[in-house]
Amino acid sequence: MRVFSGIRASGDKTLGNYSGGFRQYVRTQEEALAASGEAVFCVVDMHSITTPFEPEVLREATLSVFAWLLATGLDPDRSIVFVQSHVPAHSEGAWLLGSVTAMGELRRMTQFKDRAEEQDFVSAGLFNYPVLMAADILLYDTDVVPVGDDQRQHVELTRDLAERFNQRFGETLVVPRGVYPDEGARVKNLQEPERLMSTTRGAPAGVVRLIDEPDVIRKKFKTAVTDSGREVKHDPEEKAGVSNLIEIMAVSTGASIAEIESRYDAQGYGQFKEDVGEAVVALIEPFRRRYNELRADDAELAATMRRGADKAAEISNVTLARMYERMGFVRA
Repeated sequence: MRVFSGIRASGDKTLGNYSGGFRQYVRTQEEALAASGEAVFCVVDMHSITTPFEPEVLREATLSVFAWLLATGLDPDRSIVFVQSHVPAHSEGAWLLGSVTAMGELRRMTQFKDRAEEQDFVSAGLFNYPVLMAADILLYDTDVVPVGDDQRQHVELTRDLAERFNQRFGETLVVPRGVYPDEGARVKNLQEPERLMSTTRGAPAGVVRLIDEPDVIRKKFKTAVTDSGREVKHDPEEKAGVSNLIEIMAVSTGASIAEIESRYDAQGYGQFKEDVGEAVVALIEPFRRRYNELRADDAELAATMRRGADKAAEISNVTLARMYERMGFVRA
């Protein structure tokens, strides 16, 4: 079994990124290794230039996200951890896959439509984003793709493209399956629980960054939006704020939603919000300390990137060569 997943190099990473990404990466890393398989994880920096960006911000974000992958539990000695642009096969593979991708499929992508509405200039890169993502996955003969629920549509397109390529050119690509987290898959903004927790959208006071100091985190949870009642009950439609806090507590402690509801029955929101904040501090603080240690030596971090890219290229170049051969290209 081979696992692959990628994370965009942009912005400060949040509790939402941990819930929908980092924690799942670590779990699937261990599952893959236990099954004598392999886990591949990538900072997808080329995806980051599909929307407006600044070069220095991109450079810092790439180093930061790579460090967060390691700080939250990925082991570069046991898994392959690398940066997308360091392996040229990704851009080449995306161009080849473009030949089996319909424009109508890309127009239907929800993320494209949402992001395009927010921008005056919509790049061709944003439109083709899902094709590059498909190449990221398919180049590694990936069996399992652990991603956040917001990437479900892209994984389904990847499966369609692999099947179409195989039908047209013969069995070439492995058709992967997506694995999505359940509880806490889509952590919401603490102040605007109808929005996903994001560094680019929504109230800043409702965003818990992994780099936040403990007291900052505690303050954000004390002021988190709940509702006019007192019942700690998971009901996303009627009690969006409280439901979000329950899911965050589940992610932070491993307790089930039912256990959390029972534990805080008739206790009201004050103590509950305080306890959720403490649980998040206990979860994040070891990651934050490890991240700061890794960022103290960016030269060593870059050396780790190079080692990961060399390993990734060994695998992806084989798949890329197979794609070229099946499509009829003459290779020197």
